[in-house]
Amino acid sequence: MQGIRNSQQAKQFRALLKDPLLLVVLLFLIFFVVVAILLPIFSIVGESFSEEGLPLFRRYVTDPVYQNIVLNTLVMGTLVGAVGTGIGFLFAFVQVKLDVPFKRFMHFVALVPVISPPFALATSAIVLFGRSGSISRGIFGVRYDIYGLNGLVFVMALSFFTITYLNLRGMMEALDPALDEAAINLGASRWRIFRTVTIPMLLPGIASSFLLLFVEAIADLGNPLVLGGNYEVLATRIYVTIIGLYNPTGAAVLSIILLIPSLLVFVVQRYWISRISVVSVTGKPAGTPQTIKNPYVKWGLFAVVMFICLLVVLLYGAILHGAFVTVPGVRWDFTLDHFDFVLNGIGSQAMRDTTVLSGIATPIAAVIGILIAYIVVRKQFLGRDLLDFGAMLGIAVPGTIIGIGYILAFNTPIMIGDVTIIPKLTGGQAIFGGALAIVLVYITRSVPAALRSGVASLSQIDPAIEEASISLGADTVRTFRKITLPLIRPALFAGLVYAFARSMTTISAIIFLTTPQTKIMTQQILNEVENGRYGNAFAYCVILVAIVLVAIGVFYALVGTKTGAERRTKGE
Repeated sequence: MQGIRNSQQAKQFRALLKDPLLLVVLLFLIFFVVVAILLPIFSIVGESFSEEGLPLFRRYVTDPVYQNIVLNTLVMGTLVGAVGTGIGFLFAFVQVKLDVPFKRFMHFVALVPVISPPFALATSAIVLFGRSGSISRGIFGVRYDIYGLNGLVFVMALSFFTITYLNLRGMMEALDPALDEAAINLGASRWRIFRTVTIPMLLPGIASSFLLLFVEAIADLGNPLVLGGNYEVLATRIYVTIIGLYNPTGAAVLSIILLIPSLLVFVVQRYWISRISVVSVTGKPAGTPQTIKNPYVKWGLFAVVMFICLLVVLLYGAILHGAFVTVPGVRWDFTLDHFDFVLNGIGSQAMRDTTVLSGIATPIAAVIGILIAYIVVRKQFLGRDLLDFGAMLGIAVPGTIIGIGYILAFNTPIMIGDVTIIPKLTGGQAIFGGALAIVLVYITRSVPAALRSGVASLSQIDPAIEEASISLGADTVRTFRKITLPLIRPALFAGLVYAFARSMTTISAIIFLTTPQTKIMTQQILNEVENGRYGNAFAYCVILVAIVLVAIGVFYALVGTKTGAERRTKGE
């Protein structure tokens, strides 16, 4: 069997050699993964195990202070993963299993955190529920200390639960209703069906969502910087080590410590949970979807989800309101000074730089992700799985580590003899003031989403369609452009939207790469928050979200119009 497989791979590789353009594309993708993703990671590993790094390893592992920081990180990740997964599950369950009003409103609220800066909710929570918060102090007269673990879990769970919601909603909609009908006919109660049928079917999705939220939480930098207080985690310690102490070796060692649980979770999610076989649909679903009729359960769950929705609306409403008042939470006079500061001050350059760099990175990331998906799904060659794994490391590795890796890998040009192979990308004298490094990081962080969307779409398309095109004389490139690409327009649209939104709102991966020549909106927001100028920060957030929404509309007009028409034709 192995011999047959190797023979097939050799045949496919010879076919690649006969298509020069396809071979060039494959070599480019391999070059991209090696240089943009693997080289920064290996640079961190090399720095960590250097003569200066090994003593730091021993110190950090044995020092009770650092042991407590690691424990704080794991506890925070676990709690955020559990709470965020629970919220996402509730939203998905209400959407699919309950016949209740305001479902569109719930869906919209669940998607809003995707297009906002990761620490926007943290800033809003301080204004509303902090020691002098408009609600905690202004209404209830309580000086509540929201800083620390409780506040972090609160805002991060609300920021990241969208991942779980989208994942579990799709799985719930795919469940065959005949399973529930069969259990009911056998006399099982609704609770027993939920416990013994529904949950086991959703278990891979629940576990996968928990692990994804865990990684997002331990890798996040913005929220712990804004709301962490004395609760220190690895991401903030790495930030202080670079910015405050300028100790790249120490930061590299701490990055390896943070990388271990991140990669472990990624490998578990990829190679264990994804291989758990839970088959619920063996053909066209035959049953009628069952909804929960018990009024106590139905309206109780509805009330919980609506409360969470209103809480999210309150937090984002505070951002919108705070952008138009003199001092959010203190003086309520209407003003446009915050927008004047952003539009006519330093914010104008930050808006321009962030939008331009994100606009450059977005189509490149979407195209690279789709191309890797096409080669991984449609071509058989040795190393195909390694290419897929390497590309996915762009999202599996915490952004903070990627940023430090770029500093270590590209702070000096990489040369062979007198020929510069890879130019200097970071630092004050870098190409375009560090902009090239930021664009590469944006691409690296966005490719995995386009890759996974492309793999999912291509897996649903019969290869015979492409084979027929090739048998009629079209080459691989023409077939991809004329046949495959139009069929995977939804994946391309999803990749574009995710890449632009992710690039506009990221902070962890690029905070070490910005220079006086290149300013990024999220870093400016963080600066305003740290200086207590919440009105300016909220104005930045409003403008950033507006830019993302406009961009989504443009992408939909350019790529998604036909997809929308097709969905309307199918009655979806």
